[in-house]
Amino acid sequence: MHKPSIGLSLEGMPFIFLTTVATLTFALIGCWPMAVLLLAVLFLVLNFFRDPERVVPQNAGAAVSPADGRIIKIEPMSDPLTGEERTAVCVFMNVFNVHVNRMPVAGRIARISYFGGKFLNASFDKASTDNERNAMLIEDRDGKQWTMVQIAGLIARRIICWGEEGDELARGQRFGLIKFGSRVDLYLPAGYAPAVRIGEKVFAGQTILARKQ
Repeated sequence: MHKPSIGLSLEGMPFIFLTTVATLTFALIGCWPMAVLLLAVLFLVLNFFRDPERVVPQNAGAAVSPADGRIIKIEPMSDPLTGEERTAVCVFMNVFNVHVNRMPVAGRIARISYFGGKFLNASFDKASTDNERNAMLIEDRDGKQWTMVQIAGLIARRIICWGEEGDELARGQRFGLIKFGSRVDLYLPAGYAPAVRIGEKVFAGQTILARKQ
């Protein structure tokens, strides 16, 4: 599996390079208003593509958040891969959050399915079924199945998944990102309960999202 750089995600390098060149160009020709504006844009791009290290909890029977952001929904939903009714925990990422996604549990990626769709606001309920999304079925080391769905949003136009079917990944390991605002839904297997509340701020690979009952 492709491993992103530490500190900044490799996918952001073209944006960072072009913005840096444009900023320097306008500064050299003395067009300071544009140079200052582009410097602000460069700061936002660097902020968006940051990829900090995280301390991953080693608690037994725990699943960590797959994304940075805010919990916007916790309720039973139809799993897009298995069709089962499962408790889903939905994390909304705005443009200021870290957008690198991480594995909630250690396990094997059993299946990856891409669904084309719209680019509605990712905080809307129908984003789970109508938006462009990428779903992963994960089999953990106890044989439990988890479904994790990367969902594009109003601004997000590209879902990136470094993981491939058959990959064995550790809890908290990076597996992808979604550019410029999005959402990740995690469908819990039987025997697990949410450990967060609606409105709570969470961090990928670090915040415990669910626990074994």
